[in-house]
Amino acid sequence: MMPRTMSTQHPDNVFIPFFAGSPTMGGEDEVIEAFYAFSVLGIDEQMWDFEGKEVDEFVVKKLFERYGYFFKRKKLGKELRLTPRVPNPSVEKAEAKLLLETLEAIPRSADYARLFYGEELPPIFEVILPMTTSSQELNRVYELYRHYIAGKQYKRVHDIKLYEWIGEFYPSEIAVIPLFESREAILGAADIVREYLHGKEVEYQRVFLARSDPAMNYGLISAVLYDKLALFELQELEEETGISIYPIIGVGGAPFRGHFTPENVDGVLAEYPSVQTFTIQSSFKYDRTPKDVIRAIEWIGESKRGEAQPVPREAFEILRKYEARYSKELRALAPLIREVAKFVPSRRRRKLHIGLFGYSREVNGSALPRAIKFTASLYSLGVPPELLGLSALSEKELEFLSEYYLGLYRDIEFAFRYFNPGAAEKFKFLKPLVRMAREYERDERHGEITTRILQGEVEESLIVEAAGIRGFLG
Repeated sequence: MMPRTMSTQHPDNVFIPFFAGSPTMGGEDEVIEAFYAFSVLGIDEQMWDFEGKEVDEFVVKKLFERYGYFFKRKKLGKELRLTPRVPNPSVEKAEAKLLLETLEAIPRSADYARLFYGEELPPIFEVILPMTTSSQELNRVYELYRHYIAGKQYKRVHDIKLYEWIGEFYPSEIAVIPLFESREAILGAADIVREYLHGKEVEYQRVFLARSDPAMNYGLISAVLYDKLALFELQELEEETGISIYPIIGVGGAPFRGHFTPENVDGVLAEYPSVQTFTIQSSFKYDRTPKDVIRAIEWIGESKRGEAQPVPREAFEILRKYEARYSKELRALAPLIREVAKFVPSRRRRKLHIGLFGYSREVNGSALPRAIKFTASLYSLGVPPELLGLSALSEKELEFLSEYYLGLYRDIEFAFRYFNPGAAEKFKFLKPLVRMAREYERDERHGEITTRILQGEVEESLIVEAAGIRGFLG
């Protein structure tokens, strides 16, 4: 069974789940969260993030010990999946050796499962590699596990082979899921996956496309269209190779990060029809009533995949000037974004991976915050990031792009609801948006809060109150 939904640990929630010991969720909370996602919400898969925090490599053991009655009924590794996101040593040097620890935990988890189920059923058999840029990176992780984790069981230690002494290592190999985050990697996704699959006998390959980091780097419209082109090319790769390709897309609550909320499930399913698995981030899980969340998860589970559509070259020619305007406006806003980000509350007890943005681009000599705090900061200033770069496009160009980015006008309308025209006093380049904003309804209470923040009253309580109105933190 290929998952339709994947619960993640992205800290974009306004409200704190009932089981959390504090506003910043830690490792123990995340074990409960995985069980809650599986048992109450009906989510098929839990991503387990091993980046930027201590490894709770005993998560499988804890789930079996605490909730054995549930996992006897719904088997981990069969009906349900637990999929680690590992550090990428090519980028995250400080976390590099954590990759080894994470991979070492896979056979250990399989041992717990063997005892628990009485059969060979590895609960973990895939890992997600973030910031993938080449097939070499994927093959390194694949070979590292195959030869140096599972493969070492055949090595002799003094007078005995390792597996004879401490037991067999299972599974003998794992699947590696690339997570593509940069423009070059997303647009080259099909080629990278083709190279990686060469010479391997596999039934299927999962491919993960980011939505938040590309939006931060290139602007909302570019992020959507790059992903849509990649999805079309992955579909063509499936036809060419005969290997099933199952795309995953990383969507959050803000339109800037995917507009995936219980109210907009149909919109996102229509936008990305060929995607198999959608991420269910923290805001989706905790900023709506459990009843609404469960209903939405069931609806996604019952929906069927469709076909990806091509994106014409003319669209990307239009995006060049859009991206240039987006970058220019972002540079001007960067100092204020950094200032406000300090007051955006953290919802997890460590930062998620440093990310592409921290490595590849600095603005005015200082890196911008990660995508969730970035989005939260701009909304708190009354300048939703969806609107940046928009003034570079004519109405005709917007109409043309909306033929391929189906929810474009809906997402723009949502953003304008939280736009504060007062921000244009501080930043003159926002003046064209003030004119456009007249066509849209505004949320008055959100506007009052962002006016106070714009006037220098930057407080966590105001940021959280505004987030509660719009339904996500960032």
